[in-house]
Amino acid sequence: MDASRTELADLALRTSLNRDVARQRTALISETLLSRSRSLRDPNFRAIHADDLALLFDSYDAAFLRGGCRRALGSLRLDFRISTRMTRAGGKTFRYSPRRGDPWFEIAVSAPLLFQTFRDVDRSVTVCGCECGHRLDALLRIFEHELIHLVELLAWNESECSESRFQGITSRLFGHAAHTHNLITQSERAAAQFGLRPGSRVRFQHEGTDYDGILNRVTKRATILVEHPRGERYSNGRRYIKFYVPLEQLILLDPVRR
Repeated sequence: MDASRTELADLALRTSLNRDVARQRTALISETLLSRSRSLRDPNFRAIHADDLALLFDSYDAAFLRGGCRRALGSLRLDFRISTRMTRAGGKTFRYSPRRGDPWFEIAVSAPLLFQTFRDVDRSVTVCGCECGHRLDALLRIFEHELIHLVELLAWNESECSESRFQGITSRLFGHAAHTHNLITQSERAAAQFGLRPGSRVRFQHEGTDYDGILNRVTKRATILVEHPRGERYSNGRRYIKFYVPLEQLILLDPVRR
């Protein structure tokens, strides 16, 4: 392990911050992000860009790791992405190892989960065991979690948030009490706002024609199965074709009882 990665490992394992100090630093990061971002206008922002994650990385690295993460990266590439396809995980950190050339890293944050939360389902939200009052709180907790994945990948070449090393680092640095989130999923929103659950019979319109079908699953949109003789055969022996329909366009015909 080279000196910069040894230094990063030492920083991650030895740094322990008072909760008030950690809150002061994250409050300053929040203020900096809102003042410098071209997308975020308020704590319940309605748009976000990968550049916002890059700004968070530099701010967190400086405030909590004395720039150690950037030094450990050296010339290695680090990308940031706002994912429109991640519907369960709040964030993910990836290490790519091409056959030729150096490995590179990417931190992705879920747009669907952020924007489904603090919208039209009213309940308390926690991320990493910390209660969040708005989207910016949730974004910061997600990013803190993903930052430590990156730290572990750089310092130890592996990372697992269910392990004690990871949880110890996030607790000492950020005061995290858990490694999971309860952001509002599209499935929860479908049930709470529209009474829609897997198995519900629904009606929708596609290209001017009304269809009746069965709600199979909910991700960004609802997957509806409509019985059709030329459709794919399912385990019940019937054939169905799939439609992907926004929740707002569905009419509930036969609710599924809990």
